[in-house]
Amino acid sequence: MKTSYSELQLDALRELANIGSGTAATALSSMLGIPIDVSVPSALALPLADAVDAAGPADSYVTAVLLPIFGDIDALVLLLFPPEDAAILCSLLGVEADTEVGLSALGEIGNILGSAYVGALGTMTGLELEPRPPETVTDMVGAIVSTVLATGAEATDVALMLDSDLIVEGTECSLSFMLVPSRDGVGELLSRLGLAG
Repeated sequence: MKTSYSELQLDALRELANIGSGTAATALSSMLGIPIDVSVPSALALPLADAVDAAGPADSYVTAVLLPIFGDIDALVLLLFPPEDAAILCSLLGVEADTEVGLSALGEIGNILGSAYVGALGTMTGLELEPRPPETVTDMVGAIVSTVLATGAEATDVALMLDSDLIVEGTECSLSFMLVPSRDGVGELLSRLGLAG
């Protein structure tokens, strides 16, 4: 299984990330009724072990939204919201982040972002991709990412990590977006873009 990609392939994956994130921002903006801008300063294709480290300090707490994806490729989408950014997003919806309603709201935000992103990937690559309902949990980064990646580890050994900055009414939030595709999922994405290695 390949975990190193050419600069051209990484550029293509970054471009997919940017377009997917733009689509996700538009969807979230519609939900909240306010302008939202999303940038993706970095997109990395990493071995799973490195993806755990790249997600942030293992002992820092985050709220995670997990979306299983089925279709032409199976994948897991994981969005990680640091507490302060979770609080900002929840406040826009008039709820407290560390409540059941807040978790539900973050789950819906993650669902909208993840589904829009995956929908854009599908449109650009011609892949049929179907997200399942989200699961939301608050825990330490290390515990969440290790569990999620262990679930997908039988199928793959690479993860796509995107760091995203959301600008919401002049306030910056950050989140990490991780796509853990099934075996050869990244290869399939690149193949659909005419960049198979």
